[in-house]
Amino acid sequence: ALLAALLLLLLPLALAALAAALAAVLLGLPSYDIPPGVNQPAKLRLVLAVLLGTAALGRILEKTGLCSQITFGRYVRQGRKLGLDPKLFIQDLQFNKVPVRVYQPKATSDGHRRGILFFHGGGWVFGSLDTYEKVCRYLSRESESVVVSVQYRLAPEHKYPAAYEDCLNATVHFMRNLEHYGVDPANVIVCGDSAGGNLAAAVSQTLAERPDLPKLRAQILIYPGLQALDFNLPSYHQNRGVPLLFRERAAFFALQYLNGHALHMQEVLEGSHIPPDMRLKYRKWVSPDNIPDKFKVRGVKPLRPTDFIAEVYETVKRFCEPNLCPLLAEDAVVHQLPESFILTCEYDVLRDDGLLYKKRLEDNGVRVTWYHLEDGFHGIISLYDYCGFSFPSGKRGLDSVVNFLKSL
Repeated sequence: ALLAALLLLLLPLALAALAAALAAVLLGLPSYDIPPGVNQPAKLRLVLAVLLGTAALGRILEKTGLCSQITFGRYVRQGRKLGLDPKLFIQDLQFNKVPVRVYQPKATSDGHRRGILFFHGGGWVFGSLDTYEKVCRYLSRESESVVVSVQYRLAPEHKYPAAYEDCLNATVHFMRNLEHYGVDPANVIVCGDSAGGNLAAAVSQTLAERPDLPKLRAQILIYPGLQALDFNLPSYHQNRGVPLLFRERAAFFALQYLNGHALHMQEVLEGSHIPPDMRLKYRKWVSPDNIPDKFKVRGVKPLRPTDFIAEVYETVKRFCEPNLCPLLAEDAVVHQLPESFILTCEYDVLRDDGLLYKKRLEDNGVRVTWYHLEDGFHGIISLYDYCGFSFPSGKRGLDSVVNFLKSL
């Protein structure tokens, strides 16, 4: 009986591992890796199996001409419309023609509330208002804030700078109409995870130089992607096979956003897309030397330099624009940025992007609150209360954001 019970317990995990392995082979992905230190590794294997299975089925549907792999992925990830919330007023609106969803606490307030612009993750390719509904409801309820979730246009149909422009336009509209929503002009925050963290950083930099608008109170960047110059930083190799974001997919998403396709992905991964003089120029900001040694102990190997390919650079040279890669902004802009909260995860290819930006902000006198999930992985907060795939570490991360908001 004990053996039978043990087999029943292990069977789903074995099937999940098999499904993930088959899907990885079908998709031509590198071997994936579930580090023992990650939060609930068995559950993460199940999530991985679902993700890879979805990708494999999407590839089949694309080959049969029924729909594209990206369209199918969006359908699976879209989430479902939730019912009424007893503590929140929720309405779908448009700010400067950009779809948004506004969450307002029903409880009376002694004064004006803080306002939060939330930009969702998903590699600029996936994600929607419904996908992040539970996260935004939680932020609004727990921090007693007005939250505006922004549905920016997605790649590859809408290339850079479409997503950035939508987020900026929605933010400007909100800041010009704060009184209508009972929001304190001195307490407006931009927030985003992953690609949304990229967009929040870019919007924050733009608004820092806008004297016609109130100053942002803070920016909250949750495992943000902030540069596309170097996909060989320590975290990109240490976590290259850790879900939910593989190293190759990080470059794939950046190229989809930039160009609407992922041609030259291999050259970008190898670093052949940036001229030597430009790489030298940005080395003061994008370099393993700026990452604390304790993050390099998991076996970082120096790579052989690759030859620069001018034709590739011509197709990706906008990677050097701060609105696309905020880590490359000049010090004159960075030192004007508001108080910042940065969340990083140990088992995340984008970990070092966050660490490098933390250093840049601190070097320019910006106050930074840093929260590091030692057992976290990329995308863990987006799984909050999601179809049974929620992780305790993700809840801790989300609560750290709420605590930061309450401290403002």
